[in-house]
Parts: sequence; C-alpha cells; structure tokens
Amino acid sequence: MTQDFFQSLMLLVLVTDPFGNVPIFVSALSHVAPERRWRVVVRECAIAFGLLLLFMFFGKHFLTALQLTEVSLRIGGGVILFLIALRMVFPQEGGIFGDVEDGHEPFIVPLAIPALAGPSALATVLLFSSDSRQDMMVHLAALTAVAVVWLVVLLSAERMQKVLGVRAMTAFERLMGLILTAMSVEMLLAGIRDYLKTLN
Repeated sequence: MTQDFFQSLMLLVLVTDPFGNVPIFVSALSHVAPERRWRVVVRECAIAFGLLLLFMFFGKHFLTALQLTEVSLRIGGGVILFLIALRMVFPQEGGIFGDVEDGHEPFIVPLAIPALAGPSALATVLLFSSDSRQDMMVHLAALTAVAVVWLVVLLSAERMQKVLGVRAMTAFERLMGLILTAMSVEMLLAGIRDYLKTLN
C-alpha cells in the first residue's frame, strides 16, 4: 500500500508539475496586490483539487458514458504525458500555456486549469478510478498530499525563484520532464500489453 501511495504521489507531482509552474504563477500574480496573492494561490489550488477529485470518483461513469475503455485511456494518457514531457524537456518560447493576460487577477484559467489540472493530470486521475475501496483511499491520500505540495511550493514561488534563479528552475523542470518521459512510456507499454491480452 505504501509503495502504491508513493508511486501515485510521484506521478501526480510530475504531471501537475508545481515546480515547473512556479514561473507561470509568479508571472500571473505579478499584477495582483501582494496581500491577495496567497489567497489567489489557495483558491486556485482548491479549484484544481476539487476538479481532480471529481474526475477520480466519477471517472468510471465518465468513461462509460463516452464508451471508452481503460485500455484506450491508458494508451491515450501515455501519449499525452509523453508530449507534455517533451515540452518540459524542450521548453517553447512563451511557456507551455502562452502569455498571461496582464492587469487581471487570474481566476481558474490559467492557474487552476490547465497549469495544475491539465489534460495529463485529468487523464491520470481517471486511471485512478477503481472499484476497490482500498485503492481509492490510497489515491485519495496521494491527491491530498500532492495538493499540500502545491501549496508549499506555490506559496513560496516568488521567494524560490529569487533564491534558485531562472536557470536552476529550468534545469529542475527538464529533469522532471525526463522522469515523466520514462513514466509515460511505461504507461503506454502497459496499455499496449493490456490491449494485446484482449485479442487472445
């Protein structure tokens, strides 16, 4: 159980990428009054957590309604994670989500969605959907723990960027991208193996 928890936690940390989102949050909050910034961070993290929780508990019903199988979602999720990992390793000009509109307090977009609860994170928690009560408790604990990681990292985002510098943050994001690449390939191969079993 402990191993499953840490695997789920590590996967969620990688796909939500709080460290890689530090520059995005710093930029988005630059036009927000300093005394309101922590409230905005807490609010956006709560929205992202609620959305991922919704997808985790009702993921099975969502798949059934769309007539999708877990195998197809696992393969599709692996492809999406691989593409996200490539963008982390080879960052593009303007960042992953483009320039943030100036002069407005961010609400839901782009911080909660898609910075934290993006397509890869939603696909990941859909895979966490399970009929087993024990598995659901493990995944719920992992999601709650990753939400705490978001708060710790993003509430100290400005200080962290000043101390480490932009280059160090970029290097760390690329390292996480490399790890996520390996995990996405493993997810893709697992989906292909499950699909091949259905052919027998």
